[in-house]
Amino acid sequence: MIKSMTGYGGAKSEGVDSAISVELKSVNNRYLDCNIRISRSYMFAEEAIKSAVSSRISRGKIDVNVSVDVGGAESVQVSVDEGLAKGYIDAIKALADGFSLDTGLNAFSLSRLPDVMTACRNDPDKDEFLSGLLSVTNDALTEFEAMRSAEGDKLSADVSSRLETIEEYVTLVESRSSQTTEAYRQKLFKKLSNVLGDTAIDEQRILTEAAIFADKTAVDEETIRLRSHISQMRQMISDGSPIGRKMDFLVQELNREANTIGSKCLDSELSKIVIEMKSEIEKIREQVQNIE
Repeated sequence: MIKSMTGYGGAKSEGVDSAISVELKSVNNRYLDCNIRISRSYMFAEEAIKSAVSSRISRGKIDVNVSVDVGGAESVQVSVDEGLAKGYIDAIKALADGFSLDTGLNAFSLSRLPDVMTACRNDPDKDEFLSGLLSVTNDALTEFEAMRSAEGDKLSADVSSRLETIEEYVTLVESRSSQTTEAYRQKLFKKLSNVLGDTAIDEQRILTEAAIFADKTAVDEETIRLRSHISQMRQMISDGSPIGRKMDFLVQELNREANTIGSKCLDSELSKIVIEMKSEIEKIREQVQNIE
């Protein structure tokens, strides 16, 4: 089974103290490029996420968005510095007595004085949090891979269909190539007959010229290699991902052989076949860019 490099996957987990959400999106890329967006408070989990992604994905530009929503008041601890508060009260009372003023003190006004009250969030246990985060990440990766596999099935069907078409064109090239040699022999014989008239024509000489022509325009080696490359690509599709880079190389080889055949063509019908073949190869090349 082959896989596409484009896909999306997401998963969520809601607990008593926190909710974790992980989303993955990917596009084509020559290598694996994993970018993670996560709150600074949880940056310690970044490498573990990258490791989880790289263990299941080999190519593509992957964007991983991690959202952590911690619990409410129970996750925040508020403390009162009673000694500091008493110091403020004594100082304010002394100030009020010294200038015959009302202190104006109450609990709220006292709490607003610097450092009397401090609030700090209870950080989750790192190991426990990381375990939960990786569990959600793996769930998101499972959905992500399912989508990539579904897209890969479509790519596989399209590439396989085009390989069959190319193979049909190869058969036509082989058939047309032999016909071209015979047509050249007949054309040469006709020209010599018109020029020499009743003079005897050396049949052996015509056969020799036809043989030289056939050697110059022979495409046997190219068609054999084309069939070999087609067979290899089918085997790769059967073996499954990751095969994108190997297939990209073979597409280049298919195109090279088609170009060589085209350069040897002295027949308009054969040239049309080669053009159609190259069109199919180009369409495969475009699809291969999406394969992992």
